[in-house]
Amino acid sequence: MLPAETPVPLALLIVSCAVTVIVALRYLLTSGVFAMITARVRPGLYAGRGEQIGRELRWSLLSAAIYGVPAGIVLWGWRHHDWTLITADWAALPWWYHPFSVLIYLFVQDTCFYWSHRWMHRPKWFRIAHAVHHQSRPPTAWTAMSFHPIEAVTGAVVVPVLVFLVPIHISMLGIVLTVATVMGVTNHMGWEMFPRWIVHSPLGHWLITASHHERHHEDYQCNFGLYFRLWDRWCGTDKGLSRRIVAEAGHGEQAVLS
Repeated sequence: MLPAETPVPLALLIVSCAVTVIVALRYLLTSGVFAMITARVRPGLYAGRGEQIGRELRWSLLSAAIYGVPAGIVLWGWRHHDWTLITADWAALPWWYHPFSVLIYLFVQDTCFYWSHRWMHRPKWFRIAHAVHHQSRPPTAWTAMSFHPIEAVTGAVVVPVLVFLVPIHISMLGIVLTVATVMGVTNHMGWEMFPRWIVHSPLGHWLITASHHERHHEDYQCNFGLYFRLWDRWCGTDKGLSRRIVAEAGHGEQAVLS
């Protein structure tokens, strides 16, 4: 990390740029790996979508900067000023709390995403910002971070705010960020990578996978959740799974509404 005597404006600039590069590389690596898997498992699925993928890359790299700045500020403040409730000491928190903290972060992220996402589907804000994400029809492994800057901000601030409010071990925070990255990409791949016994199980009825999120990209006014189907079910906006993905996965027509 930077020397403690580094002027604050310069330190924040350097750290924010460094974290932006890390976020961008994480996106390129994760999306790239799943795009290669898609090419092997579903050859031709992304054929003819070069222009779309190029657009997704440009918006996503801009989003990486928007995510990187607050994350960099938090990282610098934690290391040099103890601003946050992040800890590197396992004993600082009860053993049972570590996995529980992951669930807290994921639930709060999911809640914020659900309501901001529904807000983004109001005609004015859809036209101004969210239409960028829905230009990806259907989405690809590169779509996960393809956001207008306004929408990127709504997602970028959640975890940086949470670390000031909810204690968490740095390793558990790493799990939260890993889940966010992997689910963001796999839910947009355009095909279902999880087996039937997960997607159509009691657990699968409460978790979001590509089968569920693809339905949102087909019928905009439903399936607004990020990780869980809780808010969609509670608010009556859950319309089941994508017919196309369910059919291609061989799960059967009766599985669409599960």
